[in-house]
Amino acid sequence: MSNRPATLGQLRASGWRSVPVKQEMQRNALAKVRAGEPLVEGVRGYEETVLPQLENAVLAGHDIVFLGERGQAKTRMIRSLTGLLDEWLPIVAGSEILDDPYGPVSRPARDLVADKGDDTPIEWVHRDDRFGEKLATPDTSIADLIGEVDPIKVAEGRYLADELTLHYGLVPRTNRGIFAINELPDLSERIQVGLLNVLEERDIQIRGYKVRLPLDVLLVASANPEDYTNRGRIITPLKDRFGAQIRTHYPLEVATEVAIAQQEARPFEVEGVAATVPAWMDEVVATFSQLARQSSNISQRSGVSVRLTVTNRETLVANAVRRALRLGEDAVAPRVSDLDALASSTMGKVEVESFEEGREGEIVEKLLRQAVLVVFRARVGTGAAASVVESFDDGEVLHVGEDVTVADYEARLAERPGLAALVDELAGDGADAATRASAAELVLEGLHLSKRLNKDAVGARASYRAR
Repeated sequence: MSNRPATLGQLRASGWRSVPVKQEMQRNALAKVRAGEPLVEGVRGYEETVLPQLENAVLAGHDIVFLGERGQAKTRMIRSLTGLLDEWLPIVAGSEILDDPYGPVSRPARDLVADKGDDTPIEWVHRDDRFGEKLATPDTSIADLIGEVDPIKVAEGRYLADELTLHYGLVPRTNRGIFAINELPDLSERIQVGLLNVLEERDIQIRGYKVRLPLDVLLVASANPEDYTNRGRIITPLKDRFGAQIRTHYPLEVATEVAIAQQEARPFEVEGVAATVPAWMDEVVATFSQLARQSSNISQRSGVSVRLTVTNRETLVANAVRRALRLGEDAVAPRVSDLDALASSTMGKVEVESFEEGREGEIVEKLLRQAVLVVFRARVGTGAAASVVESFDDGEVLHVGEDVTVADYEARLAERPGLAALVDELAGDGADAATRASAAELVLEGLHLSKRLNKDAVGARASYRAR
């Protein structure tokens, strides 16, 4: 920072130009579009739907409202918009509202520039400090967003009519930056009215003062579609002032949901235990979420967040590692028998709609079985497993569960060449024993759900036998 201009005179001499924040973002967005880079990082599944609309909104200089259910990356996209700001921005030193040195709007900054002229000290703020955010709640006040008289400044001897007695709210403190309001419909109507001038006239008024602050702000909001469009919790003039309304959505494909879960899930590291999640188990977890979004037994009004997929994946790995520690194994892969653990991470994230009390667990279990069957049919198919079914004609029973070690699985596979061949094909060359055990359980459970094998289950232990 030592080579940056430190005074207004040095800033003028450097040739730096001041541009409105929307124009600044437009310039940087154009550079990203030209280079083929996404406007926001870490967001998957929106390449053909949401992101083109976001690009249009930024290039057009529009204020934006994102409409979508929970867990659709609305907040992440909003916070990522700071990446479209210049990395550093000069302000009048000490300014509370990031005053432009070439055109200060607050009284203290104007007085300082008038007094010091080209010797006015300049500070540089990082783009991360040009972002403000407020979660809308019913108790949010105009003072929080716009500002209020500071009684301490009045007590110091200033007159109430003096502009210097004002304490600026969150919106003016984000001048020359991005201000976000999450869950916009939760703002009371009188507070929504206070935002009208910010969105259209670009100024604020505080307590009837003859104060006009021409703010330079990009306003971004998020809302649930039902609250925004149907219940009338947004006043019509406020809706009219947003230039862009962008609908978000849940992942349209299982592969996208898997990629998001792999990206967002916290790494689970335990000394002495190496955990690997086979691709088919990731697909089961993601397919479960997708089926829940289509189920009439799950409330779609509250949505089925992608966070469900992420937390279920984390729980699946945790249960597998716990099993490995108890069995004294140093390598582990989640199996179908670990899916029972997902009840705890699922029930708090979905709203089950049932006419009968206590059926929540049954509905979740049914969806998990459907997910396993979908993945089994996609990866194996019932026809390819005919030899496995025939191998059970001898009346033998195959036990699986939490207390069965990887070595036990290998021994059972050696006894059943048909099952071993199918596991090798599913797991791939070079798969470790833990992954092969997981593949074996998928095949066995898939055959049971396809009504090709019988299954007797007691707790975390199960036995497969011929029908």
